[in-house]
Amino acid sequence: MINSFLKYIEFEKRYSIHTVVSYKNDLDQFNVFLSTFDSKLNLESVTYQHIRSWVISLVEDKISPSSVNRKMASIRSYYKFLLKSSIISKDPSLQLRALRTPKRLPQFAQEAEMQNLFELDNFSDDFEGTRDRLIMELLYATGMRRAELIGLKTASVNIVKRQIKVVGKRNKERVIPLTVEVTNLVQKYLKLREIEHMNEANYFLLLTDKGQPLYETFVYRKVKKYLGATTSLEKNSPHILRHTFATHLLNNGANLNAVKELLGHSSLAATQVYTHNSLDKLKKVFEKAHPKA
Repeated sequence: MINSFLKYIEFEKRYSIHTVVSYKNDLDQFNVFLSTFDSKLNLESVTYQHIRSWVISLVEDKISPSSVNRKMASIRSYYKFLLKSSIISKDPSLQLRALRTPKRLPQFAQEAEMQNLFELDNFSDDFEGTRDRLIMELLYATGMRRAELIGLKTASVNIVKRQIKVVGKRNKERVIPLTVEVTNLVQKYLKLREIEHMNEANYFLLLTDKGQPLYETFVYRKVKKYLGATTSLEKNSPHILRHTFATHLLNNGANLNAVKELLGHSSLAATQVYTHNSLDKLKKVFEKAHPKA
């Protein structure tokens, strides 16, 4: 039944391939645990106690609470599928409760650091430099995910309306406005791209030096290179720019619901994590401005 479940979450639920692989690994791991626990057991005949024993074994193996919670999410989804398919009559995962995890605030670059990144002479005017700048500008100006950036097509950009269409998780589309500066940069890039790769028909917006679509490691290396030169952050990944985008918007008075829509979050709870950073700034303003602070 695992294969049927994996097809279901990939094609019907439209989970990303990374999520599908993670769910498969979690279920395979649980299956191995059951075979050592009791050779007669299979995934369709387990009880809550079996699942609980597995969770305890993960904790004893010093697996992080967040990783254990993710594995439990895989198990819950699987048994919901079995129940929906009438393979089982009772869900053994209903009593599972998530482990407590320490709250980690998202890291982000300071506004002055981002200003230095784009104002200093960090990018050349040729195809490669313009593309690199566009990668950084798009990630910071739209908050899109790395996979969303890679998946952009030339048709995704509407120059006249100054907006870009992004395909997010589970193939959900959202439209994000572009600044005049970024729109002009897109136009400059497209002209250079036409000269550099005029004989290559490629519908993807951003291309490598060889005219191929971007890939995850390529984007990560570019972001690490440019962010590392201008920020003091320990980690310089594409997701840091997403955090930076959201934090800077909220710090400058953006509505939380608007930021939620721009980020493509399905719930407000996912966006609220960024308000902690904004509250820190508000506290500093309060302490400086209030007579009794």
